[in-house]
Amino acid sequence: MKLLLLLSVLLLVSCYQPERNCAHFKTGTFEFETLVGTEILKTTFVRNDSIEIDYFRGKADTSSIRWLNDCEFIVKHLNPKNMEEKKTMHMKILTTDNDTYLFEYNIVGDTRKEKGTARKIAE
Repeated sequence: MKLLLLLSVLLLVSCYQPERNCAHFKTGTFEFETLVGTEILKTTFVRNDSIEIDYFRGKADTSSIRWLNDCEFIVKHLNPKNMEEKKTMHMKILTTDNDTYLFEYNIVGDTRKEKGTARKIAE
């Protein structure tokens, strides 16, 4: 009896899929906060289907967006100022919840991935 109950619970848990309403996040104005050392840094960015403009510490930077599917896209700086900015980023929306999404990102070709959360603040 316990085995049957355990198998039923495992079956239900394995069927659970987190919400991914990625289309809601293709366009709009967003905020992203990250902790660097002891300081929380905030970036605001505006995205349409193919362009993203980031605002960080009073400076704007424009990148192209190429959607691979509804939840994954490639970001490339349009006017890189150094070798670091020439690197292309792969972004993947993992889960969504109302106006926030959890994403993972990495430099294309690099296996190390980071995670972050962005919040949609305007359409």
